[in-house]
Parts: sequence; structure tokens; C-alpha cells
Amino acid sequence: MANLIRRRSENEPVQSLALNPLQLVRDLLRFDPFQAMAAVPAVFEAQQTLFVPDFEVRETPESYIFKADLPGVPQEALDISIADNRLVVSGKREAEAREESDRFFAYERAYGSFTRAFTLPEGVDTDNVRAELKDGVLTLTIPKRPEKQPKKIEVKPGQQQQARPPQQPQSQQQQPKAKA
Repeated sequence: MANLIRRRSENEPVQSLALNPLQLVRDLLRFDPFQAMAAVPAVFEAQQTLFVPDFEVRETPESYIFKADLPGVPQEALDISIADNRLVVSGKREAEAREESDRFFAYERAYGSFTRAFTLPEGVDTDNVRAELKDGVLTLTIPKRPEKQPKKIEVKPGQQQQARPPQQPQSQQQQPKAKA
């Protein structure tokens, strides 16, 4: 009975399939992916997830700060480089040794190599980058170059000419009286 496929009648509205897309996939493919996963759980347990650390990037007035969660990554396994305007952080977290006799009920931790690259904006001071790994958190501080402020030019008052009394035309100028 489990292998029987229910066919739609011509009177059944198509909307019911639109509301249940998983049923549509099951009907079209004649395959139930969830039933397949339940039948073979070992396939999914053996699959190892990749280690991709989460980053937080923020800007302050003085610098750009990158923080990454890197628990279990030793300082020697990290490689941080800046070329041109590209910051590259890479590293590796090694898997712990497992005993054959150990029985795992869950194995969700990720291991492996990772590489993350970020394009830096113009105006960063790549010569003074600081990196710190503390309690499994990598903190990179990339300072900004001091911005060149426009030079303010002070306007000084010019030398003012002394005010002269207006000159009178010669005809109106007083001429010395001649003695008679």
C-alpha cells in the first residue's frame, strides 16, 4: 500500500498542490527525500561540515575592526596578510583524534581549513595593523590614515588708504591775497 500513488481527479482543484509543494515534488519524482534520509542516517553522519568562522566587521572614526570566532585554532595555524587593498585571513582547525571504541550520539563540530578575504576601502594604514588572538576571538584593528583636512586660509584685512579730504578745484581754492 505504501507504493500506491494517488492520482488527482479532474475535479480536484490544482490549488491544493500549490499549498503543499513537498507533495508536488513527491508526486512528480515519485520519491520522498525525507523517507530516504530516515532510511540511511549513516550517510549524513559521515558527511563532515566545513569550518567557516563567523566575522564581525565594524568601522569606528579611527579604524576598521574585524573580529572572528576561532575557537580551537592555535595562533601558529593562522595566516593573515594584506596585499594592496585585500585582507586575507586563513587558518586550520584540526580534528580531534577519535577512538574506534567511542560511540558518538552527535558530531556537529566542524574542522578543516578556511580562507576569508575582505576588500578594504581607500585610506587605510596597512603599516600599523594590530592582530590579537584572545579566548578564541581574533581581533584585527586596521587604522585609518589621518584625512588631509583642507587648509583654511585666513583672510586678513588689507592696508586701508588714509582718507584724504576731497580736493577742491583750483578755481575755488583760496589764493593768497595780494597786498596792495
